[in-house]
Amino acid sequence: MTTSPAIATESLSKNYGKLVAVDRVSFAVPSGSVFGLLGPNGAGKTTIIKLLTGLSEMTSGSATVAGFDVGRDPMHVKQRVGWVASEVILDDDLSGWQNLWLQAQLQRLDDWQGRAEQLLEYFELATRRKEKVGTYSTGMRKRLEIALALLHQPEVIFLDEPTIGLDPNVRHMLWDLIEGVNTQFGVTMLLTSHYIEEADALCDRVAIIDHGRFVAIGTPDELKRRVKEDFIELETSEAVTPDRLAAIPGVTRVENEGRSWVLRVTSAEEVLPHLFQALRTDEIRRINVEKPSLETVFRDITGRRLEAAGSDVQDFRKFYVNMRRARR
Repeated sequence: MTTSPAIATESLSKNYGKLVAVDRVSFAVPSGSVFGLLGPNGAGKTTIIKLLTGLSEMTSGSATVAGFDVGRDPMHVKQRVGWVASEVILDDDLSGWQNLWLQAQLQRLDDWQGRAEQLLEYFELATRRKEKVGTYSTGMRKRLEIALALLHQPEVIFLDEPTIGLDPNVRHMLWDLIEGVNTQFGVTMLLTSHYIEEADALCDRVAIIDHGRFVAIGTPDELKRRVKEDFIELETSEAVTPDRLAAIPGVTRVENEGRSWVLRVTSAEEVLPHLFQALRTDEIRRINVEKPSLETVFRDITGRRLEAAGSDVQDFRKFYVNMRRARR
């Protein structure tokens, strides 16, 4: 007996005029799993979430979420999904309990108090339930946001860049929380991120997305096995030429990135001694070794680093958050 996937798409596309934001995306997410969309800003991750939740109309293709067709039954889909956004959506002037009450009203929940009590206990917020959210720490606010998303007992939760802008300690706390919620509540999760280590740590399967298209999909280990070489990043003096680098034993390709070089090598451990013999110490300004990772998968396919791939795309979400703050 097979179980229907919690999320499934077939050639899902979204165009804004001539701009193709999502380009014929097909994938399936098994119930109870964590699926990741990994890509730079502007790659189409948030647009996919909007299409799957019925907040944006698809140009072509189809999608089902929690067993319902998004195009035909968007309201049934909305009743069965939760969304945790990158921006804080809590009301700072209300208490934790009042934020839960407001969420219950918005979703027209009648018998919600017992569920809210359980969630506050689970997220260790029960003792602070009467205090204004404005007094909460960043970690507490994130925990309350997830509690709000779970209040109506959704089958699927969309986590859209949930850790963006957080310091490493809070980010790792949230990772533990996401893993716990997935296990404890059995809810399917779709996570968008441009943090390599986040997708690697949390996701059962990952789709790497670039310019609206899936360029690779699989488990983190499957994707990393696609890359057979190591990468050595090297910043050198101007006297170093590509021919000198290409002549080093074990170097299979030399790529130039501004003032730096990227060497593809059979094994970093074997190549480094030859590299230090070929170059003088004063010719090496910086050196970094990258073993196979989701970052190297993205670089291998696109020829660009993931961090740099979306650097020229304005993050409008941050812009609107700053505008709201400026008005206060």
